[in-house]
Amino acid sequence: MNLRRFVTIAVLATSVAACSDGTPQSQQQASAILPTIGTSGHTQANQPAKKLFGAKQVASPAASAAFGSYAKGCLAGSARLPETGPTWQAMRLSRNRNWAHPETVDYVQKLSAKAARQPGWNGLYVGDLSQPRGGPMLSGHASHQIGLDADIWLRPADNLTLSRSARESISSISMRRNAGAFVNENWTPAHHEILKAAASDPRVARIFIFPGAKVQMCNDAKGDRSWLRKIRPWYGHHYHFHVRLACPDGAEGCVDQSPPPPGDGCADAQAWVNNILNPPPPDPNAPKPKPKREILLADLPAQCAAVLQ
Repeated sequence: MNLRRFVTIAVLATSVAACSDGTPQSQQQASAILPTIGTSGHTQANQPAKKLFGAKQVASPAASAAFGSYAKGCLAGSARLPETGPTWQAMRLSRNRNWAHPETVDYVQKLSAKAARQPGWNGLYVGDLSQPRGGPMLSGHASHQIGLDADIWLRPADNLTLSRSARESISSISMRRNAGAFVNENWTPAHHEILKAAASDPRVARIFIFPGAKVQMCNDAKGDRSWLRKIRPWYGHHYHFHVRLACPDGAEGCVDQSPPPPGDGCADAQAWVNNILNPPPPDPNAPKPKPKREILLADLPAQCAAVLQ
């Protein structure tokens, strides 16, 4: 599928919350997480994985470890981001998704301290991380399964005393204009600096945000531009940006996504914008998208059976 056709399909997607990988895994990557539970004869192998993992309210009593890939895996021994800290608040607490690999929790806390130095920001509003034991979620995401993904709201966190009920009702703020081709008046230099800080951490593999924001950052960046490579345009992501950490050093059973292409990625982001502004005609020969099969427990890495215990 060529880029123009792909971007047209992406722009038509309306789900903001469903953060996906952005790049498919290769067959070699997929094979790295075999064998699966399906080969072990597990009694719950044919049950939907999201129901089993979504029912767990606390972390597993084990050493921290990410098993599988961002969109097909689980998390042992997760850490919980405190609901409120000196420079952050976790949002939508009813979802119980403020769990993650300890590296992710540490990353979010340190990034929030950097955000607090920006004018109008006292820190960060933190959206979904992962479930207590990772795995497929009951709603909202294709990824966030191994505790190495984090959604950060683009709304300036100017009030860090929000009650639990307020955190259920308050919403983030959209930054996009012209269906994501440009940023709107809500975008500020502080957003640029926070995303630069977010991408500059060596633990980060990539960050997803809408195309217009990437192009704006490309236009505004001064000096070292190496951090821009990790900022990747993706549909949605105009209320929040999605941080993805690489597998921690020495993490056996954790499958990294392929690295971003060389370069700063600015030309590719501009191509997304060009296609938003001037969509190509539909391809009459394009195959109809096939519905995705629900992930079963059998599809997950074998280590995930122990994580559920």
